[in-house]
This record gives sequence, C-alpha cells and structure tokens, in this order.
Amino acid sequence: MEFELNTNVRNQDININKIKKNAFRYSKVRGETASRIRIPGGVIDAASLGKVVEIAQKYGKGVIDITNRQGIEIPGIPMEDIDKVNQEVQSIIDALDINQEEKGAGYPSSGTRNVEACPGARLCPFGCYDTTDLARKMEKNIFPSDRHVKIAFTGCSNDCAKVRMADFGIIGMTEPQYDPQRCISCGQCVDYCARRSVSALKLVNFKVVRDETRCVGCGVCVHYCPTRAWTRSKEHYFRIVLMGRTGKKNPRLAEDFVRWADEESVLKMVKNVYAYIEEYIDPNAVEHKEHIGYMVDRTGFQELFKWIMKDVHLPEKAEVATSINWGGHHYDRTNDIK
Repeated sequence: MEFELNTNVRNQDININKIKKNAFRYSKVRGETASRIRIPGGVIDAASLGKVVEIAQKYGKGVIDITNRQGIEIPGIPMEDIDKVNQEVQSIIDALDINQEEKGAGYPSSGTRNVEACPGARLCPFGCYDTTDLARKMEKNIFPSDRHVKIAFTGCSNDCAKVRMADFGIIGMTEPQYDPQRCISCGQCVDYCARRSVSALKLVNFKVVRDETRCVGCGVCVHYCPTRAWTRSKEHYFRIVLMGRTGKKNPRLAEDFVRWADEESVLKMVKNVYAYIEEYIDPNAVEHKEHIGYMVDRTGFQELFKWIMKDVHLPEKAEVATSINWGGHHYDRTNDIK
C-alpha cells in the first residue's frame, strides 16, 4: 500500500484516515506518526520483539510505547517512511499469523482493538483455559475489521484482564469434579471458597456438597484441595459478559449474558455481532467508528439478541440472559447536579 505524498509532507499533506486504517496513529507532532503492532493474546516471540526494537531505532526515536491493550506503538516515524515500515513489519505479521490482504502492505485495519488476554492456564495456576490460544483464534475469526470493538479474555473469575470494561468479555469457567474417595473432609476447599470465592461449598456428613446455582466455576476448590479430590472438568466453559465501555458518554461495566458457554459458541456469537454492526452502524458516525454499545442503546437488547444467537448451539447446561439492563453513569442530561 503506497501513500501519495507531495514534497511538503511536513505540512501533513497526507490522507490521515488512510494511514489510520493501515494501523498508523495520527500524531500531534507534525510530519510524524506511530506504527501500531497488533499482538493477539499479548504474547510475542523474542525475534519479533527484537524486530520492533530495530524498527524503533531505525525509523523512530528509539522508544516503544506499550499500550493498555497489550499492543505496541513505535512513535516518531516520519510519514514519508510509512511504506518502508510496512515492509519491515512483515516478519512480525507473519510470525503472529495475522490475516493480511497484501504482503508488505502492513496491517489492513485497526478499528477492532487488539484482542487482549491474561496469561491464563498457560502460566497461571488459577487459569481455566489457554487464553492466548483462544484470543488468537478470535483474531483470525474477526480480523481484519475497522469496526470499533473491544474483546478481552481472562482465565478465571479473578478477571485480571478487566474484561468487564470491554464489549465482549470472556471469563474462563470449570465445572469442578469431586471424588469423594479422595476427600479427607479437611474442609480446606469449603474454607477457601468462602474466603476467596462465593461460598458455594459446604460439608454434609463429612463430604463436600457444591451448590451448582451459586458456583461461578472459578476452580478455587481445585487449587486448594490437598488430595486432588477436586479436579477441573475436561470441558472448557466460559462466562460471556457484554457491552462494557469507558469514554465520555454513559460509561458502564459489562453485564452477564451467558454462563457455561462452549468455545465454538463464543467464536460464533462474536462473529454474529459484526453482522449486527454492519446492519445498524450510524452511517454518519465519524470514520464509521461508532461504539457498538450505542447501537444496542438504539435498537434495544432484544434486537442484539436476535443477531447474536443466530445459528448458535450452546451446551445443555448453558444459562442465557434473555434481558439485560445496563447501569452506569449517564452524562446525556443537563442540570443533574445542584
């Protein structure tokens, strides 16, 4: 992808929307930009990170910005070097297996934010699934797209990734498996469930009983059981929370939508919402980057529900909210403060 420049590039004679779509940030410094590097799931190999350093030293100012969503920005790049940087980042795009329409043209879009993930079961003893692997699957499922969507994965209900601030938050769950023959009735799982989770366990006749309606599938019982009477289920389950957002107008936390969803349904539901966006996005929105939550506010949750559940086949044990009412602060009214 080549950018048309005249000799007066320092006066910003360049198509800003075009470079932003190509994952270059518009800079307050005249004539400069920043290259945005997508890192799905927040894991990058050492060789690719070394390439980032090389680009920063060769074309930028020798510094690197780590973004809040686990991406990287290389600031201080002269705009006339955009095409050269696109060539340089190709090895990073290849290593991270990013969908691309044209080799050497850099990233084909930047609207959907970098898919974020905590370390998950790959590193964390509380992780219920491999968050990085599923984040990368999600990236392949939806990218490239210029729609403004934020997706975040966390391995358990500790929510280290703060997924309730995203449009889609995917929280790992496990269905704890109890072997009474290994249980010594020590009560440690009951104690830790009460102290670190939701008090879903109790001792009855020297055996542990789990309240399935209260359990959030966090796996705390599994982690603290000294005899492995508790183990994680072979099946991976997920809690999906919807439409959290920050920003100037009506910020709010995401609300629970589905509990005990499976991986295939997670991927399908997110893909479905991109079709919903194409149907309802405001054509007058600046650069068509309207936040999806505002579309839901216009259409109502039931319309979103119709789109999001199309051809989705959830596990039998899944629980689905058929109605969601978001709270949060509302700044669209005046004279509220006396």
